[in-house]
Amino acid sequence: MPLDHTPAAPAAPSTGGPASMPAPALARRGFLTLAVAGVAASAFTVTIGSLAATPAHAAGTGEALTGAASLPSGPRKRELRAMWISSVVNIDWPSRTGLTADEQRAEFLHWLDVAEQFNLNAVFVQVRPTADAFWPSPLEPWSQYLTGVQGQDPGYDPLAFIVEEAHARNLELHAWYNPYRVSMQADPAKLVPEHPARVHPEWVWAYGGKLYFDPGVPEAQEHIQRAILHSVEHYDLDGVHFDDYFYPYAVAGQTIPDQATFATHGAGFADVAEWRRHNVDIFVQSISQRIKALKPWVKFGISPFGIWRNRATDPLGSETGGSQSYDMQFADTRKWVLEGWLDYINPQIYWQIGLAVADYAKLVPWWAEVAAASGTHLYVGEALYKVTSGVFSDPAELSNHLTMSREIDASGTPVHGNVYFSAKHVPADPQGSMSKVLAEHYAHPAIVPAMEWLPATAVRTPVLTPPARSDAGVVLQWQDAAPPARRATSFAVYRVEGGGAIDVEDATALLATVRATAGVVQRFTDDTAEAGRSYAYAVTALDRVWNESAPSRVRTVEVGLG
Repeated sequence: MPLDHTPAAPAAPSTGGPASMPAPALARRGFLTLAVAGVAASAFTVTIGSLAATPAHAAGTGEALTGAASLPSGPRKRELRAMWISSVVNIDWPSRTGLTADEQRAEFLHWLDVAEQFNLNAVFVQVRPTADAFWPSPLEPWSQYLTGVQGQDPGYDPLAFIVEEAHARNLELHAWYNPYRVSMQADPAKLVPEHPARVHPEWVWAYGGKLYFDPGVPEAQEHIQRAILHSVEHYDLDGVHFDDYFYPYAVAGQTIPDQATFATHGAGFADVAEWRRHNVDIFVQSISQRIKALKPWVKFGISPFGIWRNRATDPLGSETGGSQSYDMQFADTRKWVLEGWLDYINPQIYWQIGLAVADYAKLVPWWAEVAAASGTHLYVGEALYKVTSGVFSDPAELSNHLTMSREIDASGTPVHGNVYFSAKHVPADPQGSMSKVLAEHYAHPAIVPAMEWLPATAVRTPVLTPPARSDAGVVLQWQDAAPPARRATSFAVYRVEGGGAIDVEDATALLATVRATAGVVQRFTDDTAEAGRSYAYAVTALDRVWNESAPSRVRTVEVGLG
């Protein structure tokens, strides 16, 4: 994907419109919902964080939040805002090989500073770019993009570091893996001797100047899954994320060399394309089930090429005329959503509004309708790099994307957020495009949308004590007196000028979200409070999948003039 490269150019245009969606099959999601029903139904006050507006809450009522039909007209309190941090060929982080461990750590902290500056609430970090690892994996070597030498220990555990530091900022951390790619070059001899691709050459083929695991070899699929699941088991990840590389993008004049594999494993399939799609389907379904078996709360999402199929090819497709992931990468992305195998779909809709062959204004509604059929969350992949390159000539293009997505959301087919490729373009702010997004859409923090099928924790409403004034600002202190297993993962702090009620569904009242610290007593300093003003504050508790408690009692304070 553009996470690594520019996608294939669109082909000839087509006409038509999106078709209706079939009924979803949600066996996995239904099972998970039933499995946690006992927790969800226990005696605690919690909201599932829908995008619907709710009435204002009076000070100290402690009542549960309940959804209403209409959506807020202003900024959204609940939406995912993320950026991709790419490691392959040192696109974003580390910026080059040979950096010391301290330099690598400092660079990553810079990216978290950027996330905070633009009010993002998640980062998608590439930790397995080419069948290698950004953690001490027993199954694959250290990544060459850390030190410049494959297999060389970088002197620290990058995955442990990025998880800890992202969580310290209360950012969701999605570990991003490229499943099948083995190497950006085609010579197996350049891999370390213990690399699984050298130990098992029958698992691998070369194509387009790169090496790939053969998706049709069951043993290769099992290895890939075990490599990914090792990190899920041993690290506190919030999500597992795949990009758009399944079978490789077509290279002119070359044929994928899997004829022998098809002859061995393709019995019962009419053609190689059907078999390839089956291989990818069972991989996606299986890894989804295994992630949930290990840690049911870990989200699983995929960021495919933005076009499933064109309507001219398939009546269920989108009104587009570009390359098709169903036929090009043998990725039946629509099926994965409708089957409920994913928690979120993050299509790369990397085109501008009005582009005939791949119109953003046609693709987002199509994906929103598909995702709504199964309740899967939809995060739209945004091509910030196309502002840098000049393809997006209008500085308002990305801001217009968000405006349009919110209109689609308000029409009843939810769009839950946006993800930007890639990190380096965010602070570069080409043509002021991200500053415009910040001013028009991200001026206030936002909470990650909750997924009702993930296991909830019975967090308690915090007990907020009267605020105190200090030279640093207004100091808030509250107690999370729940038993350790029920304590909040983080908290949301709300503030309005004056006194009285606080509408905790008003996005403009959300001041910050903060990670919980050890112990019962929690603190936060509002360093933006202005002298000579009075403020009202309330705090809610959030579990690890962003379900929210009722608000605390509202507390007020007057900030003196000094």
